[in-house]
Amino acid sequence: MHRLDIDLGERSYPILIGPGLLEDADLLEGAVAARDVLVVTNETVAPLYLERLKRGLAGRRVAAVSLPDGEQHKTLGTLALVFDALVEQRMNRDACVIALGGGVVGDMAGFAAACYQRGVDYVQAPTTLLAQVDSSVGGKTGVNHPGGKNLIGAFHQPRAVVSDVGTLRTLPPRELRAGLAEVIKYGLIADEGFLDWIEAHLDALLRLETAGIVHAIRRSCEVKAGIVAEDEREHGRRALLNLGHTFGHAIETATGYGEWLHGEAVAAGMLMAADLSHRLGWLEAAHVERVSSLLVRAGLPTTAPRIGATRALELMGMDKKVLAGRIRLVLMRRLGEGLVSGDYPADALRETLVAHFGEAA
Repeated sequence: MHRLDIDLGERSYPILIGPGLLEDADLLEGAVAARDVLVVTNETVAPLYLERLKRGLAGRRVAAVSLPDGEQHKTLGTLALVFDALVEQRMNRDACVIALGGGVVGDMAGFAAACYQRGVDYVQAPTTLLAQVDSSVGGKTGVNHPGGKNLIGAFHQPRAVVSDVGTLRTLPPRELRAGLAEVIKYGLIADEGFLDWIEAHLDALLRLETAGIVHAIRRSCEVKAGIVAEDEREHGRRALLNLGHTFGHAIETATGYGEWLHGEAVAAGMLMAADLSHRLGWLEAAHVERVSSLLVRAGLPTTAPRIGATRALELMGMDKKVLAGRIRLVLMRRLGEGLVSGDYPADALRETLVAHFGEAA
């Protein structure tokens, strides 16, 4: 097992990475302090891993709620099912919520934990690559709104993140590829050497070779842990973690949550960020092609839906990084060095949007 720590003072917690962790009673004893536990999972993951986790939690009072699967269900209405379960099970402030699933489950379970009785403990037990390298770490929780992604939420740090890499064996190939988009992101914003490593080991990652997957998860979490420790609530540098997300969230919102996987939308968005970075004179054309080629090799989309530049810009205006009416974007000064900027010519952004989303209807 590998261990990393998020350094946030009294809110610090470990990230535990390795195979077989869901049934490791000794490990879970340290990660889950509560005697009363509500496991939040979904209808896809529950048949695969719920009983395994319960065995690891033997000796506690364990209840579970299974949510419908899919980004389209990441709503306040679905969230109410978690609150109902907490109340029905008479869970108190000393209870713990465990999120067993991907990013949607983690975001909703964490938000419920942040709100229930003004805050209870929760533990992330991510079962997708995307969740293991990104959404389970850092304390962002929330749900979507028809007007934009993740507009309703809270910062609430988990007590621990337990990433059992064995769960990735049952992950559909499309979900695995979507998770690789977030892995690639870390190389693009913070570590060109890691980007080189991803390019060299991509085939092994797609085959889920254990050593490669563990290294990819660990390095991704190392980058994110360092950034979150510096900027827990995204007042500055943490926004770097959103490379491709402002463009990608526009795709997800415009197409209806669920048609595009989050990682797929982020992949297309990262190529748009590279395109704009090139138009601003920061990236060479060969570097944009390098990004595109890697995404294609990973089986990720590089072509956005033709929703029109005007509609895309409207949706991007609801992004949480907008300040004083200015859309701040995560761009690349070079490969391996991201930056957050609202200081770019509007015409350059428009050209990128038209190139990828098409002209307004």
